[in-house]
Amino acid sequence: CGDSGNPSSGEDKADEPLVVGMEMAYPPFEMRGPDNRPDGISVRMAEDLAEFLGRPLELRDTEWNGIIPALQSDKIDLIISSMTRTPERERAIAVSDGYVTNGLCMLVRKDSSIESVEDLRPGEHRVAVKLATTGHQWARQALEGIDLVTLDDAASCVLEVVQGKADAFIYDQISIYQFWKKYGEETRPILDPIREETWAIGLRKEDRDLLEDVNRFLEGYRAAGRFDELAEDYMAEQKAAFEEMGVPFIFH
Repeated sequence: CGDSGNPSSGEDKADEPLVVGMEMAYPPFEMRGPDNRPDGISVRMAEDLAEFLGRPLELRDTEWNGIIPALQSDKIDLIISSMTRTPERERAIAVSDGYVTNGLCMLVRKDSSIESVEDLRPGEHRVAVKLATTGHQWARQALEGIDLVTLDDAASCVLEVVQGKADAFIYDQISIYQFWKKYGEETRPILDPIREETWAIGLRKEDRDLLEDVNRFLEGYRAAGRFDELAEDYMAEQKAAFEEMGVPFIFH
């Protein structure tokens, strides 16, 4: 018998839903549309991956702080949720090849004198971070002595800056850009990356066949130009703005 080219892990699970976890609070990647239906780049990716595997798709809106425990406890099969690949996460779960290069950056008050993280001073500045994000992890390690305001959602972190309760919010570039567009009268983005990061899909360590299939899917997706199509559909404005500013945001 010849190789049909079909994914290996889909052959015996064709009737089982592929359960994908994502926190639908991160437009334009994971969000809900005007009809409250899941929408965004990650949703389209999940749909295409399920089709590639020959399995029905089930999406589960999962709070970020609990998304890795949900994977480890078999409540979901995959994480497709703009997840940064980090050594800490790779110790807990398996991760796919990367598909986006992004970066941590800052949102500050419009009249702030802060121009980079080097301007943050212990005892003088307060920094907002979202719980369990790479911004939170990085700030805990790198901003010794800085007062951190740790909150459960990004919108609350932004309001801390808007209301003058925090001097900066550290998060990813796309979100910082989006929040700046919403609060342009009160805030200013510092989009030069504090550090670059790579996003990947998360899986259980024992699901080695599925990991192989996911990586093959990403390779074909990239070669077919599907990432570029989604970028044009969902973030043409951001893509153009980032290119003009010389700020990296790259599907790869």
